Amino acid sequence: MPGFVTLIHDMDNIESFSDLKVNAWIVRQCESLGVKSPTPIQAKCIPHILNGEDCIGCAKTGSGKTLAFAIPILQKLCEDPYGIFALVLTPTRELAFQIADQFAVIGKTIHLRHCVIVGGMDMMIQGQELARKPHIVVATPGRLADHLESCDTFTLKKIKFLVLDEADRLLGGHFDQQLEIIFGALPKQKQTLLFSATMTDALEKVQEVTGNQVFICESKSDIATVEQLKQFYVLCPVDVKDGYLVETVRTFRSENEKGSIMIFTDTCKNCQLLSMTLNEVGFENVALHSMISQRLRIVALAKFKSNVVKILIATDVASRGLDIPAVELVLNHSIPSVPKDYIHRVGRTARAGRGGTAISLMTPHDIHLIHAIEATINTKLVEYKVDGKEVAKIFTQVSVTKREAEIKLDETDFYERKKINKRKKLILEGKDPDEEEEQLLKKKKKMKKMHKKKRMYSEISIAS
Repeated sequence: MPGFVTLIHDMDNIESFSDLKVNAWIVRQCESLGVKSPTPIQAKCIPHILNGEDCIGCAKTGSGKTLAFAIPILQKLCEDPYGIFALVLTPTRELAFQIADQFAVIGKTIHLRHCVIVGGMDMMIQGQELARKPHIVVATPGRLADHLESCDTFTLKKIKFLVLDEADRLLGGHFDQQLEIIFGALPKQKQTLLFSATMTDALEKVQEVTGNQVFICESKSDIATVEQLKQFYVLCPVDVKDGYLVETVRTFRSENEKGSIMIFTDTCKNCQLLSMTLNEVGFENVALHSMISQRLRIVALAKFKSNVVKILIATDVASRGLDIPAVELVLNHSIPSVPKDYIHRVGRTARAGRGGTAISLMTPHDIHLIHAIEATINTKLVEYKVDGKEVAKIFTQVSVTKREAEIKLDETDFYERKKINKRKKLILEGKDPDEEEEQLLKKKKKMKKMHKKKRMYSEISIAS
């Protein structure tokens, strides 16, 4: 087991990046981004990374974790530039592009070469980019594992840095097969950097990916969300939830005309339906979920980031790492069953010292989820007042509009694409799609029989 440096909680008296012995050209590039002084996690981690230590950085969302690893990597790269110098792994495509953009801006002075390897893009073009030996590779595990298994035009055997951004998600079990392939292609001697807002049990898995001394920087706080974030709930009946969603958006927009809004929901289908419904009732928006092609995902995010469209409706593909300063409200249409997912979602607002608001639509079925979230973040959510009479006025229109959206969705190939994507995923996991479908049908039949028996017994007991 590698040695661990004691956790540090207090920031030293550091006023600028120069105090951290960061090169002058990097300081200038940071200033061009409006970043003039390091955040606590940057002040703590950068010296240790420059010193050659492995690092685990755990801090609240919006605390500047990307620059905490990008700055020292670029400083080390300019001392000895060659081939693929650093590999950055991240769980989502959107976050991969954002990280690559930050590397590109800071590394412009040294003519940094980088590439993004994610699903939904042409593998041939990506293979050519990897063969040119870019300095920085930012990738999602699935697509990078595909490249390692299907071609030999590049090697990761000489990399100096491995970064796992959103490490708790990467090491949470969903990417185990892909990570095994990737780790097998890496050299034993490298610096490993793990960063996340919620580290959980990832520490136990560190021994699998590092053999060096590890510096742990954990931002200790009783409250898991930032102080500038105002957190509310709206209590609403299950059947009129969509009406409350529309009225909550309308109420907030009347108070904050300029701010952007992110609405999170649970499934791709619900995301698409909500997007279609809100567009029809007068709230222009874009949708972001895994059933949309990568090209359209990039376009949707670009429209939202540039304030062309001020409402983004998304699944949890947008809940981690995305930094969009204009977001003033995060609205949970569905409350996540895991409290840490709530922390990541609401972390899309109130970033880098700015204020923000989070509102969750809570039905009677969700009360236990809200209690679990409150216990995790050590903060009580306050009720956000929405006029029920106004909801009653628009409820019929919203319901009819959503039903029409469902009919339109049925007429498209949306569900066919879902089946194709599901089959692809099962094949990647080494499973037989036809066998899995057969097992699912058997399970459904069994459940149907059980429900039928329960209904019969309840009718008998009522009759007796």
